Amino acid sequence: MLERGFQPDFGADVLAELGAIPGPAATQGSSIRDLRGLLWASVDNDDSLDLDQVSVAESQADGKVKVLVAIADVDALVGRASALNARAQQNATSVYTVAQVFPMLPERLSTDLTSLREGQERPAVVVEMETDSDGVVVGSDLYRAAVVNHAKLAYHAVAAWLAGQGPVPPRVAAVPGLADQLRLQDRVAQALRARRFHHGALTLQTTEPQAVFDGDTLTDLQPRQQNRAEALIEDLMIAANGVTARYLEAQGAPAFRRVLPVPERWDRIVELAAGFGERLPGTPDAAALEAFLAKRQQADPLRFPDLSLSVIKLLGPGEYVVDVPGRQVQGHFALAVTAYTHSTAPNRRFADLVTQRLLKAAMVSGPAPYGLDELQALAQHCTEQEDNARRVERQVQKAAAALLLQRRVGERFEGVITGASEKGTWVRIVRPQVEGRVVRGIQGLDVGDRVNVELVGTNAAQGFIDFARVDGRGA
Repeated sequence: MLERGFQPDFGADVLAELGAIPGPAATQGSSIRDLRGLLWASVDNDDSLDLDQVSVAESQADGKVKVLVAIADVDALVGRASALNARAQQNATSVYTVAQVFPMLPERLSTDLTSLREGQERPAVVVEMETDSDGVVVGSDLYRAAVVNHAKLAYHAVAAWLAGQGPVPPRVAAVPGLADQLRLQDRVAQALRARRFHHGALTLQTTEPQAVFDGDTLTDLQPRQQNRAEALIEDLMIAANGVTARYLEAQGAPAFRRVLPVPERWDRIVELAAGFGERLPGTPDAAALEAFLAKRQQADPLRFPDLSLSVIKLLGPGEYVVDVPGRQVQGHFALAVTAYTHSTAPNRRFADLVTQRLLKAAMVSGPAPYGLDELQALAQHCTEQEDNARRVERQVQKAAAALLLQRRVGERFEGVITGASEKGTWVRIVRPQVEGRVVRGIQGLDVGDRVNVELVGTNAAQGFIDFARVDGRGA
């Protein structure tokens, strides 16, 4: 982390400032609505305490549904001139490694005072969206409000219940009306998702390795796919981020945009499709790519995550840019949207905290809290630190994987090429789900090629996992 420009610990100035905070921010004021009585609930990872958002939905008489997403008002306790803000800005993101989580903000804030904890009154920025049955957002508004999280729910239990594969989670059953509330949100989320895909958003399904421990001993890295409850929250957050970006645009305010440019390696994506007997146009076309991906998911769901990973690598990473009124900004190729930002995780991402400050200024028609040059520098810094966080997370994951594989040198595995450049060629094997470098036999390999490889060495301290392509059994 130090090599990547992160501060793993909090300095004395930050801790002194933290100790001087008496409690949560005030939930009363002329500009703060009282929405504590609504049936707000959070759905997050089983062990997450840094709760950034809660949501609620209301059926309307005309068949529409009003969805409210409340986002923790972190800015209320983390001032721009504070040491807390300087530390958060430097790291720019929480870093989630197999070994340990390094939060952007001290845990007394992120998991308590600025967290939308169950049963606690908290100030929030609310994104209100009115949706029709086709998943179109037909009306929206943003404002500040006081909220109370009535139930802290976990993805796995809610997903199993929504899919009809598990019982009603105890916390859902304990709150009258919450079951119907969640089903309504799920219905809206699915309509929003269908609408995005209709406009060319990409069907991408990857498997993320999850560490399995026996006490303090790492025993496995098991693949984990997105479940229905995670998709529900993702769909609502994508919609809320779009509404936020459009609100700032309508107010004539500068904004952080999250963009994914048109892919530079479209030619390789065309080659991948051709390998399946499909033809894509010669110029980037999100709708055509989505039609191909949807077809492949139906034809071969077992291997679809590998194809998704290849496409993600070829699309490249997203980035933050500054949207200035009157200036054209690229959209998000994978989401098929032109106006998009990050606003829903201010406890975990500094870009979201910047957006929150821009929003709060726009709500009162006040001056922007940042100058354009400062915003440009912050956008670049947040992009760089996000990339650095991914590198740290991968490095620690590879160290964990090297520990698991150190006794399996000489074994052979099936894999898919995930990276191919002058810097090296990389392969991901499936079980355990591990990525390593191909040190021999790289000629002719490119992203998406399926290969057989032999494990030739590991180094847990450096996170090295080396494979050699098995001659005659490759791409």
